[in-house]
Amino acid sequence: MAKMVKPAPKDTHTAAEVSFSAFLDPKREWRRLFAEGWGTFLLVLAGAGATVVAAKTGGKVTPAMAALAPGLTVMAVIYFMGTVSGAHINPAVTLAFAVRRNFPWVRVPGYLAAQIVGALLAALFLRAMFGTAGDVGATVPAAGIGAVQCCILEGVVTAGLVNTILGTAAGGRNIGPNAAIAIGGYIVVSGLWAGPITGASMNPARSLAPDIVRGDFATSWIYVVGPLAGAMLGVGFEWILKGPPTSEGTRAAQGDDGPAADNDR
Repeated sequence: MAKMVKPAPKDTHTAAEVSFSAFLDPKREWRRLFAEGWGTFLLVLAGAGATVVAAKTGGKVTPAMAALAPGLTVMAVIYFMGTVSGAHINPAVTLAFAVRRNFPWVRVPGYLAAQIVGALLAALFLRAMFGTAGDVGATVPAAGIGAVQCCILEGVVTAGLVNTILGTAAGGRNIGPNAAIAIGGYIVVSGLWAGPITGASMNPARSLAPDIVRGDFATSWIYVVGPLAGAMLGVGFEWILKGPPTSEGTRAAQGDDGPAADNDR
């Protein structure tokens, strides 16, 4: 009589649950923090560096080039490290993911610290290389633009950025490689039309770092309040557009492609 073989118990854990469990493993946190710091360094190096080099070379970096630089950099960063940390590289984005319930609050302080350190190192690098040219790439309101007006504009363009990030992370049509293209493209477009007015920072770390290095905080509040308020507005719009948070959005925010991606970590 043939021996009965008892079937193995079926794994009831979803890919999202396994992914989230892996994300909480503290042994992997150093990679995520390094990725956030390095990615933010590259973003600020491109964004602030475009202003610095334009001042140093007498305008050889045009406003259009300055708008392209951070957008293309963000696109590249998402491609090469998005699966490691989620490629937030922006405190407003990290907070938006947390408020959206796609990202655990316990990880927020580490991400914010890594982003600020990365941005500060980029500003210090530019200061060491080129001195105070271009005010170390500081973002300031254009002449004739009031502080409140600038703050509102930064908030609006940041809301659009956060909506783009959350929307492309939530599944459906725009996911995977399309997310990097959409996000990078949005940053370029915002830089082209809003850059001459506000600098189109949309990122508190990108603006605070040059202000710290040059020791001028007169307009720093604009680039903290505006983007953070805009990020919350973007989260609210995402609830209207997509409803509750999705498992795809959680995996995108955590930067984990799932169990298969974890085998060598």
